[in-house]
Amino acid sequence: MWTQVYDPLGNWPLSTLMAALPVLVLLGLLASGKMGAWQAALCGLLTASVVAATVFRMPPEMILASVGVGVIFALFRIVWLIVAAVFLYDIAVATGQFDVMKASIARLSGDRRLQAVLVAFSFGAFIEGAAGFGAPVAISAAFLVGLGFQPFQAALLCLIANTAPVAWGAIGTPILTLSKVTELDVEALSATAGRILPFLSLLIPFWLVRTMTGWRQTFAVWPALLVVGGTFAGIQFAWSNFVGFELVDLVSAVGSLVAGVVLLQFWRPKDEWRFAHEEESDKEVRPHDPTHQPLTAGRVARAWMPFGLLSLTVLVWGIPAIAPLGTPAVKDWLDTRTSWKPAMIGLHEKVAKGEAVTGHAHPEPKDYEKATVDLVPVSSTGTAVFLAAILSGLLLGVGPATMAVTLAKTVARMVPAIAAIFSMLALGFVTKYSGMDAVLGLAFTRTGPWLYPVFGTMLGWLGVALTGSDTSSNVLFGNLQKITAKKLGLNPILMAAANTTGGVMGKMIDAQSIVVAAAATGEGGREGELLRAVLWHSVALALIVGVIVWIYAHVTPWMVAMPPVVSY
Repeated sequence: MWTQVYDPLGNWPLSTLMAALPVLVLLGLLASGKMGAWQAALCGLLTASVVAATVFRMPPEMILASVGVGVIFALFRIVWLIVAAVFLYDIAVATGQFDVMKASIARLSGDRRLQAVLVAFSFGAFIEGAAGFGAPVAISAAFLVGLGFQPFQAALLCLIANTAPVAWGAIGTPILTLSKVTELDVEALSATAGRILPFLSLLIPFWLVRTMTGWRQTFAVWPALLVVGGTFAGIQFAWSNFVGFELVDLVSAVGSLVAGVVLLQFWRPKDEWRFAHEEESDKEVRPHDPTHQPLTAGRVARAWMPFGLLSLTVLVWGIPAIAPLGTPAVKDWLDTRTSWKPAMIGLHEKVAKGEAVTGHAHPEPKDYEKATVDLVPVSSTGTAVFLAAILSGLLLGVGPATMAVTLAKTVARMVPAIAAIFSMLALGFVTKYSGMDAVLGLAFTRTGPWLYPVFGTMLGWLGVALTGSDTSSNVLFGNLQKITAKKLGLNPILMAAANTTGGVMGKMIDAQSIVVAAAATGEGGREGELLRAVLWHSVALALIVGVIVWIYAHVTPWMVAMPPVVSY
């Protein structure tokens, strides 16, 4: 047994600096542009291992076991998902269906501002709600490039857009995980998050367009931005507060897409805005179908079919259990028959969290870190996406041999990104089991009740920036938020919700997202530039969330959702 120590040097600022060193190395090398993403991630991993062994005195065998758990988790939960999503996209491109998809979007509007909002924000949110992790950025960024956006700009826009929907990504996984970790009511957490993030959902479309152009050109399309963002925000609030947490993103995304399409039947911007590099003579040019066949409803439906199948298979994989009928969740049913989750020898329930995080002087059974090796080849969401890709290929007339060649090319193109993701996830698990992440989090708790709502929000932001996942950030800091809130006299529901809502703004700067965005747009090698470009957006949006949380904590506490009263 080994217990985490959160001040190994007897000086908390110095201990915090040592805990931050691996992240500083990773982000510093990435931002410098002197190393590729996988090289920077590997250096960060090596730094984390050395610090864990020498400063935090974590046994070397536990460090190696942590690396193993991280690599296997990355393989089945992230790499497999991203490869399958890009494979589906490659099939759509190879069969010419992607050209029809682009033409269908361009027929709605050739205005680049509106295309960015519909694809990066609304369509990206739909993919986030269905699959989560890196799939929304990978697919929507590739979509924008296909429409004619510059690859770097497409990556930047999709990273910024993939924020407000993330708290309910992958069928509500982050919120559900937060509830399990904190033992707080899941519906109250979802409702509170649904009272924080709609303000950002309304703002993000304007933010995206302002990133592309000036204020005058932004407000020239305010009706569309208000309708798309307002519809998304309204449904996000209503569904999370009055219906449930699982389908918030999917329903909000579909609603905003439909609202945007309907609006464009009756309203068009006065001037169709296009990029400066596009020739004046091409103002009216639209992406078109190379076959020059009419763009009928049937052809459009066939072109969008792969993404329809993607939505269907992912939804089936994510269907929750139907308690009254005794029907198990599909994923759980698959898990019991096709998955193997052995405990990692020498790590599982061998690492105990310290009193500063748990609130207990002596570790209780739940305070021991679990470490299982998740071998989930079928129940993984990536398998659902891969099945959609295979079915799409067959329905579009692609033979098995051709699909195998396409898959091989997809994997080969993504090797650097895959190597980076493996190293980053291994780094994340080393910092988790060694307690370095908790040390960073505890530094935020020293701010006192007046400022903690803002710093607690930034703690969630830090968690996602470190781990690459809102779910992982909730696992890491969710209970710490609850304990700290009680100590400071704040509402634990609010601060737990602040962790996940602040966390979503860190999604755009986590190294995993940066690598995925660069890989999907063919911008490998420019990860550092992308990080520098997106960093201030991330910090600014996280601070806006922090201000909202502060207002709810100190000005309008009645805005926080309360769990239902159970009578016996």
